Amino acid sequence: MGLAALAGGAIYAARNPRIPEGVHPVEGFDLDRYLGKWYELARIEHSFEKGLQRTQAEYSRRPDGSVQVINRGFDARRGEWKVAHGKARPTIAPNVAALKVTFFGPLYGGYNVVALGESYQWAMVIGSSLEHCWILSRTPTLPDGVEGRLVRQAERLGVDTQKLVWVHQDGVNPTGSYS
Repeated sequence: MGLAALAGGAIYAARNPRIPEGVHPVEGFDLDRYLGKWYELARIEHSFEKGLQRTQAEYSRRPDGSVQVINRGFDARRGEWKVAHGKARPTIAPNVAALKVTFFGPLYGGYNVVALGESYQWAMVIGSSLEHCWILSRTPTLPDGVEGRLVRQAERLGVDTQKLVWVHQDGVNPTGSYS
C-alpha cells in the first residue's frame, strides 16, 4: 500500500504541479484575454531556453478547450530558431491564473500568473518552484515603472532576482523582417 500511495502521489504531482508557498495566482483571470503573442523580457535561465534571444510565446485555444502553446527563441550560436510545442490547462478554476503546461507528454510544469496588467499588456509568471520566473509583455518593452514593480514583487515572493536574465527583444528577427 505504501508503494502504491507513493506512485499515485508521484503521478498526481507530475500531472498537477504544485504552486510554491506564498505564490498566489491572479484571480478574476480571463484566459481568452491572455491568449495571443507574448514577448519574454526576462527569465531565470534553464537548459531549455539557455542562450536564446527574441523569445516569444503564443497561446491559442485548441478544439478540446485546452491551450496550444508555441514557444520560440533565436539561438544566435547556431543561427536558427528553436520552437517547442506544448499544451496547457487551468488547474484550479477557469478564473484563476494557475495552469499546468506540458511539452513532454504526461509531465506537467506549473504556470502561475502572479501579476497581470489591467489590460493584459504585461505579466509575471512563476512556475512550480521559485527557480522558474518569467516577465512577459505584449510588446518588446515594458511601460515605465513596470519592470521595477515586477522585480520588487518577485523579490517579495522569494525569487532570486539576481538570476533574472533580461532578454534581447528588439522586435526584428535575425532575417531582418519584423516579428
